[in-house]
Amino acid sequence: MGTDKYRLELIDCGLPSALEVMGDRWSFMILRAAFNGICHFEDFLDALGIARNILSNRLSRLVADGILVRQVCEDDRRKAEYRLTEKGIDLLPAVLALRQWGEKHGLGVASNSVLADRRDGLPIGPVGIQAHDGRKLTWHDLQWLDRSEIGKPGDCCD
Repeated sequence: MGTDKYRLELIDCGLPSALEVMGDRWSFMILRAAFNGICHFEDFLDALGIARNILSNRLSRLVADGILVRQVCEDDRRKAEYRLTEKGIDLLPAVLALRQWGEKHGLGVASNSVLADRRDGLPIGPVGIQAHDGRKLTWHDLQWLDRSEIGKPGDCCD
């Protein structure tokens, strides 16, 4: 793919739009809390130490963007729960990758909590990039292709 075409691809890339939805620190913190089972407004307040108006704004935005769904509680119609949608659940690898990156580079405080596989109780591995056949890939193994070039081996190194 030519350099000029690649520059145009960067403009149309999904990353800027994704960052528009999730690029705010509080949105990621709310998402992390939702992944950890928090679903009520007051519980988000307690867990995050966030101002009410900011929490209300971010929850509304996450609902509007389809990351969370707001459901009125059947047992108390004055309360609502915020639950992850499939679109929100699809953000789990991104959240885990950011957390693992922060831990690897000494950002934040080390936690005693370790995310583990329910089946065997062992910690999950690092989030990474896999080829279609399961091979682990690094940045140096990757290339951008036009969709018409898919399946054609690229100019390779080594």
